[in-house]
Amino acid sequence: GKTRYEGVGHIKNNILMVGPTGVGKTYLIKLIAKKIGVPFVKGDATKFSETGYVGGDVEDLVRDLVYEADGDIEMAQYGIIYIDEIDKIASSNHTIGPDVSRTGVQRALLKPMEETEVDLKVPHDPISQLEAIEHYRKTGKKEKRTINTKHILFIMSGAFNGLEEMVKKRLNREGIGFRAEIRSKDERAEYLKQVKAEDLIAFGFESEFIGRLPVTAIFERLEVEDLYAILKNPNNPIILGKKKDFKSYGIDIQFEEDALYELAVKAYEEKTGARGLVSAVEKVLLKFEKRLPSTGIKQLVVTCEVVKNPGQELERLLDDPMHPDRVARFEKLHSRERMDLKESILNREGEFRRRYGIAFPESRIDLIARRMVDKGYDVNTVFEEVVEVQRQVEEFEREFQQRNGIRLQFDGEAIDRVTDMALEEDLKGQVICSRLLKDYEHGIKLIRDRIGRREFVITKEAIDDPEEYLNRIIQEAYSRRFDLETEGKPR
Repeated sequence: GKTRYEGVGHIKNNILMVGPTGVGKTYLIKLIAKKIGVPFVKGDATKFSETGYVGGDVEDLVRDLVYEADGDIEMAQYGIIYIDEIDKIASSNHTIGPDVSRTGVQRALLKPMEETEVDLKVPHDPISQLEAIEHYRKTGKKEKRTINTKHILFIMSGAFNGLEEMVKKRLNREGIGFRAEIRSKDERAEYLKQVKAEDLIAFGFESEFIGRLPVTAIFERLEVEDLYAILKNPNNPIILGKKKDFKSYGIDIQFEEDALYELAVKAYEEKTGARGLVSAVEKVLLKFEKRLPSTGIKQLVVTCEVVKNPGQELERLLDDPMHPDRVARFEKLHSRERMDLKESILNREGEFRRRYGIAFPESRIDLIARRMVDKGYDVNTVFEEVVEVQRQVEEFEREFQQRNGIRLQFDGEAIDRVTDMALEEDLKGQVICSRLLKDYEHGIKLIRDRIGRREFVITKEAIDDPEEYLNRIIQEAYSRRFDLETEGKPR
């Protein structure tokens, strides 16, 4: 039966994204697909035009969606197909030859972009052939597996160099042009925001193709401030990745804000958008990554001077690695990073509570921020680790009660302590709990047998000093028993 409402005359809001390289088009769509929980595949339009049979590759993308959905056709039917460099399949209107294949690719996309059935079994795929043979052997029937593309969202993107000039010509004809050559990035973006279907047709697209892309999104080129904001983001994979690289050598690395800005300037000069950030960071730190692991130096502060003169600053570091100013700067940055991360997580605590279904006290958030700084992990990875250990502690409590008839409850600080130990030693929460309780499990059972007490709260003190905790609860138990016995005696 139908699983979702299907309106009459259903029109898909396929999207055309226009923008230069490195502005985050692919990254954005990947994040959206992950957030809404649908499969995502990416293709390159230039690859289609290189094949003899232009339709084959387009349908392969649809089949790839099923693969990404682990064979779940229902899930794949609501996936996202993202095709980059779509501007490369526009015909140039004044040449003969290659344009035939370009137009052919556009036409091959028409049906999937609207609605068609795609056969999942193809002659050139041996696995699908073997599956079909196995199905026939078991049932004696041929199996026809298809996927309908009606609800698959198609997103096309490209740089579209020169499109702004076509928009400008049209606007001038209509009497609303700027009457000047396009010079700045802002002017180019302003023209592109006025783009209409007729401009895209003039660029070299079939009208039927553009008609299936009702939504147009314009991406502007990233400026220095944009690149700087990316580097400052605590979940930025470029800085996190570099911290992990150095951490693998036992080296902690911190970046000053001036250094991040200088890196953004260098990246901007490469004219490749956010991709330039990776190159800029690598060029600055490559010498440090080669030399420092063999020196015993455990801390590195990336300053503006390091970014401008990496070779010179490396020699200065090697000459005096424990210079008081350098050490003080590192400690200040390390402490500030933890505080900033903690504040950022506290601001999102409600989001994490809804996601995982449990509350996170401030002490646990402090633990998460500390681990992010110490290990260079991203926030989601650390939350997953911490939540998993907490569930393991709860599982230990249940198993202990089933075995011994005693209800243990680890309080918040005790869970923090167990989590810290489990993550540091790379052990399960149950293993840590068993090891900690080994010292006084007998004492707890003794108290249960003597006075019938069946509930115990395990505190941080119980973990740090089990002997003292055990002595205290035994004394309390015997004192309570003595009080009960004296209450029962006649005066």
